[in-house]
Amino acid sequence: MMRQYELVERVLKYDPKADEALLNRAYVYAMKAHGHQKRASGAPYFSHPLEVAAILTDLKLDDATIATALLHDVIEDTDATRTEIDQMFGPEIGSLVDGLTKIKRLDLVSKKAEQAENFRKLLIAISSDIRVLLVKLADRLHNMRTLEHMRPESRRRNSEETLDIYAPLAGMMGMQALREELEDHAFRWLHPEAYDALTEKLAEMRERNRGLVEEIRQAIARKCDDAGIKAETFGREKKPYAIWSKMKHKQISLEQLSDIYGFRVIVSSIEDCYRVLGIVHTTWSTVPGRFKDYISAPKRNNYQSIHTTVYGPRHQRVELQIRTSDMQHIAEFGIAAHALYKDQQHGLVNGHEFEAGIDVDDSPYGRLRVMISSLLEAANPEEFLEHTKLELFHDQVFCFTPKGRLIALPRGATPLDFAYAVHTDIGNEATAAYINGRHVPIDTHLRNGDEVVIETSKGHIRPAAWEAFAVTGRARAAIRRAAREAERRRFIELGRQLVNSTLAGLEVDYSEEKVKAAAPKIGFKTADDLLAAVGRNDIPLQDVVGAILPQGQAPGDEGYKPTRRFGRARDQEGWFNIEKVNSLKFRTAEIDSTTAVSIGGPSQELPVAFEPGGAVPGDRIVGVMAPGEGIRVFQIHSPRLKEYEEEHWIDVTWDVDPERPQRFPARISVTAVNAPGSLAEIAKVIGETGGNIDNIKMARRAADFTVMHIELEVFDLVHLNHIVAGLRAKSAVAKVERLFE
Repeated sequence: MMRQYELVERVLKYDPKADEALLNRAYVYAMKAHGHQKRASGAPYFSHPLEVAAILTDLKLDDATIATALLHDVIEDTDATRTEIDQMFGPEIGSLVDGLTKIKRLDLVSKKAEQAENFRKLLIAISSDIRVLLVKLADRLHNMRTLEHMRPESRRRNSEETLDIYAPLAGMMGMQALREELEDHAFRWLHPEAYDALTEKLAEMRERNRGLVEEIRQAIARKCDDAGIKAETFGREKKPYAIWSKMKHKQISLEQLSDIYGFRVIVSSIEDCYRVLGIVHTTWSTVPGRFKDYISAPKRNNYQSIHTTVYGPRHQRVELQIRTSDMQHIAEFGIAAHALYKDQQHGLVNGHEFEAGIDVDDSPYGRLRVMISSLLEAANPEEFLEHTKLELFHDQVFCFTPKGRLIALPRGATPLDFAYAVHTDIGNEATAAYINGRHVPIDTHLRNGDEVVIETSKGHIRPAAWEAFAVTGRARAAIRRAAREAERRRFIELGRQLVNSTLAGLEVDYSEEKVKAAAPKIGFKTADDLLAAVGRNDIPLQDVVGAILPQGQAPGDEGYKPTRRFGRARDQEGWFNIEKVNSLKFRTAEIDSTTAVSIGGPSQELPVAFEPGGAVPGDRIVGVMAPGEGIRVFQIHSPRLKEYEEEHWIDVTWDVDPERPQRFPARISVTAVNAPGSLAEIAKVIGETGGNIDNIKMARRAADFTVMHIELEVFDLVHLNHIVAGLRAKSAVAKVERLFE
């Protein structure tokens, strides 16, 4: 077990200004607090926080972080309190220890919903101060190193947690060496048979290829020396977990895996990196598709290096990483390479300390905080967990804005992800995408080097299917948030129209003040909450009217005379006694258009859906209030209307601006001669008359005739009838009729 003076000396070696008294005080306090406690291995419990502190000294972290490591279990496992820690070591260290205590109590491998909620709490704790994450990763690493002393169930749970949560977080922070060790320990306990078989085969290959790694290393070193480049070269065998993952991903055996050995060339400057690359590529043949330049386009965790694979000595495939010594330091230690926290000369930004010159928002920690802020807006814990894992596990693709800004995205990302990565408003207003000057579908997969242009429009209502095209958690969270807000706005507007039209039937003026005053009477905090509930059909409309109207005018009061709002007018011609269709509105003898809900197009700001078969302006229509869904609009001849109780029926009227025509859905059945060119002739008629074909289905096909069901988008009933007449005039068409189901 490391002695007190040894720990202090390790810290002073890389930070001569460290507070020796703080470190000594923390060492003694933690040792006394844990007293005679033992670990499962039988070792003194204090050996654990001491080893955690030692791991962090290897990362060269500040004295406050080392002290936190020594103290990180005292609140949870001893009689120590937060107040006592604050008094003895200050509120800064007290806050860090408290954050780690809260994390320790979380169960991250429980049932999905509980796991997700606990993971949310973990990331919130991490987002408060990056040092919480650094101590927790060191804590997890030492626990994994000593996992053999735990019960099998504990080993499994800790290993699952490590692979699912902590190893990806370490990778996101750029701490590759720590991530690899965490993954290998977890792999060993989760898949012991695979681990043993793989390590045994690697040992055999190592013996068989004795001297090969050194031969290749020396060959690379000689080439650098001949070119006058001062370089350090290293050869290493890849870690078992990395090899196993690649074997699983590519579905190949170990013998088929050709890049088990990797080599690093460390030079002093970026210029030398590219000189070495030129030497390697002119000396040995390259393997196609195996070159990546992470110097000009760094990974999101600030990792920089050149990766290339060549056929080297003995015609062996050699994977090379070429980088500077600074890049090597960052590749090993990641965010910890910038973590100088105590001395304020290194810079304090929003309470989080980073080395001077480091762009906090563009650092791995900055990106983690951005990710957390967007993910915390998820609607439920499962959604949060899904998004977080998407963010943690995806590889990258690099694209550019027209002005040359580099945008790093997960592989498989689409222009929609790109739009949200640039700015949330651009994502929310995206209508179309152009890649390298070509108009492309919004779900196109981006490739490295693509230049992406996003076309936007304020007030654009995104198609519901677009959510499925997003890959990044940030985009999905923003899309769902925007969808929830848009849905709420639509329900509020529908509720407003329902209340307004009902009051109009009672010859009472509508005002927001009246609704606001009525809301608390029936258990709602705001007028918008009340109107949204009305729009969703969660509350009877008469209850709202009763809360708004003065005594004597409310339903049930003496003197109250209702105006018909729902139901059928059976005593008049037809269901609604349609007397007039004037442009795009209709009236009945009993229903004035001012007391009906106005229906615009499918993209309107109301929760309106058109039933199969559709309806177009000029059709006689009826609405059905579907709880939680808004209004379903039926053509009055639809046979499905009988499925709904008449108390859910609602009077609706067309309200479309002739200056800004919209398209509406309609379906027709066309029986055409089964001959070459028939379909083209039908499409030509529809196109020439200004209609749009949304879908075609061959409903029945015979030797002589084919029946097609065509889903159209038209402006109104006159337009639809014009298309039908044009089709009937063609010799290739035997029959045309409208479909309502």
